[in-house]
Amino acid sequence: MRILIRPRLPLVALLLLAPSIPELLTGSTPVTRLVYDPFGFLVSFLIDVGLYGTGALLIREFSVILRRGWGSVLLWGAAYGIAEEGFAVHTFFEPSGPPVGALSVYGAAYGVNWLWALGLTVFHATYSIALPILLTYLWFPRVSAVRWVDRGGLALTGAVYLGVVALFARLVGHGPSAWAFALFLAIALALVALGARLPRDALRLRPGPTTIGPWGLGTAGALEWLAWITVLILSGSSRVTALFAAGIVVAANGGALAIVLRRVGRASLERSEFLFASGMMIPLFVWDVVVEFSVPGILGVAAIFAYLLYRLGRTIDRRLATGPGAVPAAPS
Repeated sequence: MRILIRPRLPLVALLLLAPSIPELLTGSTPVTRLVYDPFGFLVSFLIDVGLYGTGALLIREFSVILRRGWGSVLLWGAAYGIAEEGFAVHTFFEPSGPPVGALSVYGAAYGVNWLWALGLTVFHATYSIALPILLTYLWFPRVSAVRWVDRGGLALTGAVYLGVVALFARLVGHGPSAWAFALFLAIALALVALGARLPRDALRLRPGPTTIGPWGLGTAGALEWLAWITVLILSGSSRVTALFAAGIVVAANGGALAIVLRRVGRASLERSEFLFASGMMIPLFVWDVVVEFSVPGILGVAAIFAYLLYRLGRTIDRRLATGPGAVPAAPS
């Protein structure tokens, strides 16, 4: 295995960001375990890197090899979400209790938590895959369009990823029925195939300046998380159908995509990408303060991420101040 970039910071950053955002920043993996059980935390986090990190790296590398854009990244990210939640940890089929909570009943039928499956598939496509890749590209724009590992490294990454998925599938119970497994496998394979064939310019932005302000871009980035919070609130009500809640998820994400395609131009694209990414992350900080504040260490994690986001913004400002040498995040 050879790492083809120098320095190796972009690769390390992606491997660490991919699990840290959905696990540490949401409180799913309490960081305080590092204090009272450092070995256990290390093993758990390395397994998360072997799942999230390798998945993000594989998708990132294939987007470069096949010269595909963000549309393909999102489709492959959705397939990743199905693989993690459906085939690895089996939350699509969780009969009750955490993490699905009320969604094991609300929007569930025939042994499948359909509303949870929709929400988590979208969440992983956006927060576990696309967002870490975008943030890494914004930190290291000049290596965003080149391969990071050779063929041997790609094969090793794929082997680690499949091994971790198989390990979880072996250890976790309440797995899918034969028909559910076949259905979700077919959906995942279709997403992978569609992503491989989707033209690079399928989500091409219009030329010219961005016609929406920072608050508008930030709000567009926040729509996915806000929609999911709305679904969680509605799951406690019998007055709103799960189908309507699913429509909220689809409409929010479709609305965010429409805003980006209609209002974001290629001029100053790097700044627009940062504002959109900030909009995705800031609601997580608010969530940690308002809802997850009792989780030990979560406020410290939120503070670290907020500081890193601030430093990234300053870095982009300095980069843009130097003139036309700035490179927008790929794929475009």
